[in-house]
Amino acid sequence: MRNKKDTFAVLPKEAVDKRFYLPTSRDEMDDLGWDQPDIILFSGDAYVDHPSFGAAVIGRTLQHAGYKVAIVPQPNWRDDLRDFKKLGTPKLFFGVSAGAMDSMVNHYTANRRLRHDDAYTAGGKHGQRPDMPTIVYSKILKKLYPEIPVIIGGIEASLRRVAHYDYWENRLRPGILFDSDADMISYGMGERTIVEIANRLKNNDRISNMTDIAQTAVITDELPGEDDIVLHSFEECLKNKKLQASNFRFIEEESNKYFGKVIWQKTGDRMLKINPMLPPMTTAEIDASFDLPYTRLPHPRYKGKTIPAYEMIRHSVNMHRGCFGGCAFCTISAHQGKFIASRSEQSILKEVKKVTAMHDFKGYISDLGGPSANMYGMKGKNIEICKKCARPSCLHPSVCKNLNTDHSQLLEIYRKVDEIPEVKKSFIGSGVRYDLAMADAGDQTINKINSQYLNELITNHVSGRLKVAPEHTSETVLNCMRKPSFQLFKKFKNIFDKVNKESGLQQQLIPYFISSHPACRAVDMAELAAETKQLNFHLEQVQDFTPTPMTLATEIYYTGFHPYSGEKVYTAKTEKEKLAQRQFFFWWKAEEKNSIISELNKLHRRDLIGVLYPNNRVNHNGVNQKFNNKKRKNKL
Repeated sequence: MRNKKDTFAVLPKEAVDKRFYLPTSRDEMDDLGWDQPDIILFSGDAYVDHPSFGAAVIGRTLQHAGYKVAIVPQPNWRDDLRDFKKLGTPKLFFGVSAGAMDSMVNHYTANRRLRHDDAYTAGGKHGQRPDMPTIVYSKILKKLYPEIPVIIGGIEASLRRVAHYDYWENRLRPGILFDSDADMISYGMGERTIVEIANRLKNNDRISNMTDIAQTAVITDELPGEDDIVLHSFEECLKNKKLQASNFRFIEEESNKYFGKVIWQKTGDRMLKINPMLPPMTTAEIDASFDLPYTRLPHPRYKGKTIPAYEMIRHSVNMHRGCFGGCAFCTISAHQGKFIASRSEQSILKEVKKVTAMHDFKGYISDLGGPSANMYGMKGKNIEICKKCARPSCLHPSVCKNLNTDHSQLLEIYRKVDEIPEVKKSFIGSGVRYDLAMADAGDQTINKINSQYLNELITNHVSGRLKVAPEHTSETVLNCMRKPSFQLFKKFKNIFDKVNKESGLQQQLIPYFISSHPACRAVDMAELAAETKQLNFHLEQVQDFTPTPMTLATEIYYTGFHPYSGEKVYTAKTEKEKLAQRQFFFWWKAEEKNSIISELNKLHRRDLIGVLYPNNRVNHNGVNQKFNNKKRKNKL
């Protein structure tokens, strides 16, 4: 058996030498010869020096720009606040982030029950961050050091930048700046923004004067410009939910534009100003971020404890940012943008080689992906058309004719990664948009390439199970979700089964579905159960819809209205309504049978009883025989 000393002998020096990381303590600052850092970052996550963890990205970006950056991961907010004092004050500002997830999603289930673990904490231990750490940390820092600017960022601040519905508190909240006492939000992917903020503060600009920086939000005494968008105030939205729905359309459209407008919203007697998102990063800019000198390891302070979120991605490579899918329940475009920013082939292969050099690499890349795995390198055929477009999705209700769906760049990278001697296999763990790969490109050459992509994906890049997300079977629900018809999933399943058979493979297709999404009723879930049963699926990868800030589906859930049409939309809200839908996922469990049959009787859908339970007195057509006889007698 290998002893502890031997184990450390095979680890890279970066795994045990704290000098390779951003300092997290006074001793580590002393080892670097620092008296005072320029910037101190506070994060709700454990510190993992990896390009998938936001605090590391921002810290390394600022370091590359010439700044001394320290980080305080998961500070103790319950005691005498020593974690907030131990590094002293920074020369320029404090940066605060809740972490890689919204803290309320991190802490609570869709049923508002407390989770018992935390994937972004060493040992998976729960309770190392408060609810809303962006607010809690910022208030503490402002109380201790009122003269030092506090800049908040990360997904929690980004998606709560404007008045938003909080599902766990079941109330409308104002933009997070009003609750946090922070000076500014740096929203979205923040490398370019945070460096500009640091440079201006270094040049003695006052934070109160910095109201014009792209991708920031501030509270200001300025007045809206003639071309700006002024939303209904927070107080007006509290009184009238339809106004909140109306606001959302402007917020979504402007965040999805290449060049958006300034957005304003009044709360009390103060005005929130949200500056537009920056255009997508160039390849050179995104390469520069991923090519920074990350150790790709958790900080040695964790002494080998497992950080579950890191374990999932340690041997993976992210190839791009952004998503043009525009799904109603998803926050990716609101945070990363609709337009795709793709890394160069050279940068990707460079990172793959770093992964292969890791001490625990066994030859398998767990994911060559991104927010959607197969959007790499894609953009409009005519960028000038894209620059004028306000459409939230390039795929719904149909694939945009201006979208170049050519998968050839992606195929080339897959093949070059697999040619690296140390790589036995590279897998695609991110979600694949099969509708994108199957869309008619209007060019037979591209159609052939995309068909090759699906074949290559299925034969060489599936780790036994391929996960895809049709999300539902009902056309009404899918339209509300901005997802393609379920018939397309059936066609993809036929391709998957055919390729598997021809290749002598026995891989599984794992579809994801959502219950209780806006526009979904119990009968829709019953039909979903029947249809997926006929496709031989025993559903396991399922979830209840969870409303999260700044999504179309959340606005529908809260307001009851569709922001684009103004029409009322039904949503299951009570626990009873949600359970009535969710149970249909588990028709194959004996303990659910009686409840499901009872619900189907209430819905007057005994025909579905025959489909789900064919031995429950049904004929060969899958229709309940007793019910069928009764119908014949009524006709006579």
